[in-house]
Amino acid sequence: MSARLRLVTDRAAVAGAPSPAADPPREEALHEEPGPGAARCLGLYAKLAAGVTVVTARGEDGPLGMTVSAVTSLSARPPLLLACLRDGSRTLAAVRARRAFAVHLLREEQQELAGRFASPTTTAAERFAGTDTRQVLGVPVLAGALAWSVCLTEDVRRYGDHHLVVGRVAAVHVGGGRPLLWHDRRFGVLTEPVPDAAG
Repeated sequence: MSARLRLVTDRAAVAGAPSPAADPPREEALHEEPGPGAARCLGLYAKLAAGVTVVTARGEDGPLGMTVSAVTSLSARPPLLLACLRDGSRTLAAVRARRAFAVHLLREEQQELAGRFASPTTTAAERFAGTDTRQVLGVPVLAGALAWSVCLTEDVRRYGDHHLVVGRVAAVHVGGGRPLLWHDRRFGVLTEPVPDAAG
């Protein structure tokens, strides 16, 4: 579930043009360094604590969804969310094709749901089986989440083995309870009381 991120450095150099004098001389050498291996990077990413979410979208044959731990707020005005979806996933294809998706922040009691939507061997029908689902702006929304939003797809860009998906929030609901967390490759929960909120 962890998203693999890659630092991208813009290059403004044009063939035949001299490099700006202000460029630090060691920048290019540092950029060419191979860096740590994937296993060490994944070890670092595992230490990032994150809320567990399920992203859903409408596919050609019905609802699709996947568990995602890399979701964050991007902007309040306009209201934008950012999610990292695995390259090649059917959910990502539906997000790009239908230009809309939903993000569900899961409650601490929803570990089974998170595991079901994360399993690579579970079909789309099995993931949604037994869940209370309704349509909001044409997107499947799961009942019982801590909070959810339906977003209109603003931008999709590939970085490494994931895609950054930017969505403009078009509908939102916030309930009460405590979030389900993901840290060090396992689920976790908050120990401090969280006040209920509704909206």
